[in-house]
Amino acid sequence: MKELKYLNKYFQKYKGKLLLGILITVIAQVFSLFAPKLIGNSLTTVQQYIDSEITDLTIVKDALFTNILIIVGASILAAFFTFLMRQTIINISRYVEYDLKNEVYQQYQNLSTNFYKKNRTGDLMNRISEDVGKVRMYAGPAIMYSIRTITLFACLIPLMFITAPKVAIYTLVPLPILAFLIYKLSRAIQKRSAVVQQFLSKLSTFTQESFSGVSVIKAYGIEPQIKHTFDAMVIEGKQKNMALVKVQAWFFPMMILLIGASNILVIYIGGQQYINGEIKFGVLAEFIMYVNMLTWPVATIGWVTSIVQQAEVSQGRINEFLKVAPEIQNQIAKATPIKGNIEFKDVSFTYDDTNITALKNVSFTLNSGETLAIVGKTGSGKTTILDLISRMYDIEKGVIEIDKIPIKELNLNSLRNATSIVPQDAFLFSETIKDNIKFGKEDATEAEVIEAAKFASVHENIIGFKKGYDTILGERGITLSGGQKQRVSIARAIIKDPNILLLDDCLSAVDTETEEEILNNIQRITKNKTTIIVSHRISSAKNADKIIVLDDGRIIQNGSYDDLIEQDGYFKQLYLKQLSEKDL
Repeated sequence: MKELKYLNKYFQKYKGKLLLGILITVIAQVFSLFAPKLIGNSLTTVQQYIDSEITDLTIVKDALFTNILIIVGASILAAFFTFLMRQTIINISRYVEYDLKNEVYQQYQNLSTNFYKKNRTGDLMNRISEDVGKVRMYAGPAIMYSIRTITLFACLIPLMFITAPKVAIYTLVPLPILAFLIYKLSRAIQKRSAVVQQFLSKLSTFTQESFSGVSVIKAYGIEPQIKHTFDAMVIEGKQKNMALVKVQAWFFPMMILLIGASNILVIYIGGQQYINGEIKFGVLAEFIMYVNMLTWPVATIGWVTSIVQQAEVSQGRINEFLKVAPEIQNQIAKATPIKGNIEFKDVSFTYDDTNITALKNVSFTLNSGETLAIVGKTGSGKTTILDLISRMYDIEKGVIEIDKIPIKELNLNSLRNATSIVPQDAFLFSETIKDNIKFGKEDATEAEVIEAAKFASVHENIIGFKKGYDTILGERGITLSGGQKQRVSIARAIIKDPNILLLDDCLSAVDTETEEEILNNIQRITKNKTTIIVSHRISSAKNADKIIVLDDGRIIQNGSYDDLIEQDGYFKQLYLKQLSEKDL
């Protein structure tokens, strides 16, 4: 249970409720022990009357009536405290689930972009849902029934030995056998649970990708192949689950068999002692009730063991991600003001997942309020520069300075709060258009939302929808066209009013007239902002103060728009090509 030790901090947090739950459990079990003893005494009294040891029927009636009242009262109190026990301990499991999910989600937010390149969404979702659910069962039902069983054994076994030692010894003979079998089965359950949980992550990933890419699946007409793959995975999952269930299925029959053996021993040994006059008849009945009281708690040992083993595997999978240290660390606690002066000094960067060197000795300077356009072929390193400025990755060679301060020495939250980025593949949430724009500024007024939409030349499109700004977007903004998604994403960046604005080929899906309008609007609102525009279109770069041309991670040209169209090179070739396409 070494992985489950991670939960001890939560148990410490709720130790008051947990201790109260344990106390209530003990009280509930103590009250439940009244009935066997009193029923045994009642039967002994009746036997004594039959054997003429007691001749006054009134005494027998009074004893039976008193015992019945106590049994009823004790049963009611036991039921009441059992209810409180569940309300206390099961609630703790929900608190632990809440805290653990929040911790996992916070860790997911802290982890770097590189982590998400290496891990699949389905696996991440499975760990925060299925695995946390398994852990909750340990933190609630497993602990509750364990405490209940331990309390019952602690109270019942001494009572059995006090009442009839010889019968007690024979009654408890099956328990060591039970302990050994539980140990062996637990090992098998743990191994098979790990296999099942890993497969669930694989299945979740496949279904998540299938739903996200359903338009591609339909467009290529590969529904039958996807269905066939899914069917094969479901069959594999069934086989893995059946292998687990086959082991788990041994528990209850084994428990019942051993409890049955205890009953036989009680009747045989106890019967002999009763015949020999060593114990009263009521004691024999009392022991039969004790053994049957042990039936459910002993049976739950197997169930609890199964829960604990599955929780151990699940918590291990959760800990695997919780132990991952974020690659991007916020090393400065104090907020740092950001003006927007950017300087790259001999910067090189290699993606460790692909081993592709995206930038090679890149150097440039951009003053606050200036606009830089970055042009180049696909894969030349344009997007990488934007990722490094927003510190999605840390560089291994060179220096990046913001306002003459190395980027690692800036408060990470300050840097990102001062930066807005519009990615090439615009991501929108399944909320209203208004909420998606307000994502850039949570407390924005409706007027500010509309103004930002107008700057992004998407206002007319939005008011054309039936519900306007309250239109609910489909998953990933599927309701909108590519150009509309890009423009809503631009509006979201503009409303934030950042000091640094990064535009990553975000006008690729709009027509040239709309592009011209948006660029003019951006030029007006970014006079005091540092702006970097990545584009394949020469037209997007014409208003820039500086232009750099990248090829294979290196700067091969830099200068102003007028300078570069006069120089022989990639920029002039691209200008002439796009000019001829426009004429055509």
